[in-house]
Amino acid sequence: MNKSTNLYKDILTGIFFTTGVFGFMSGEFIFSTLLFGAATISSNLDFSDSFKA
Repeated sequence: MNKSTNLYKDILTGIFFTTGVFGFMSGEFIFSTLLFGAATISSNLDFSDSFKA
């Protein structure tokens, strides 16, 4: 596995999750649910095998 791919994936997941928490605290429940779902999907996808040529 490529370490930079893991780093970018972790940063993206963290941004989605953190923004979802702040959205939940401010009362934007639909937007925060969307962000939590995006964090879940981005943490479970494996991008390393999809770019083989």
